[in-house]
Amino acid sequence: MNEEVGLQPYLMLGALLFVCGVVCMATKRNAIGVLIGVELVLNGANINLVAFARFNPVFEIEGMVFSLMVIVLAAGEAAVALAIVLNFYNNHMTVDVDTAEELKG
Repeated sequence: MNEEVGLQPYLMLGALLFVCGVVCMATKRNAIGVLIGVELVLNGANINLVAFARFNPVFEIEGMVFSLMVIVLAAGEAAVALAIVLNFYNNHMTVDVDTAEELKG
C-alpha cells in the first residue's frame, strides 16, 4: 500500500501540460488565451524540473533554483503582458491578436 510514485508519471504530467499549452497558444485568437497557454508551458517545465530534482540527487538544488527562476519569470511575464493587453484593449476595444496589425514595425 505504501508504493512510491516514480519519475515517469511526473514527466508525463509535465509533457501533457506542455502540449496543452502549445495547443492553446496555437489555437486561441485572443491575447488572454495565448497568455494562459504560455503559463501552461512554463508550469509543465516546472513540473519536470522539480521531478528531476526529486529523483536525481545530483541536481537537487539546481532543479529547485531553476524552478523558482521560472516562477519569477512567469510572474513578471504575466504582469507585463496583462498591462500590454489592457492598454491594447483601451485603444482598440478588443483583445484579438489578429487586429494588432498596426503594431508591426
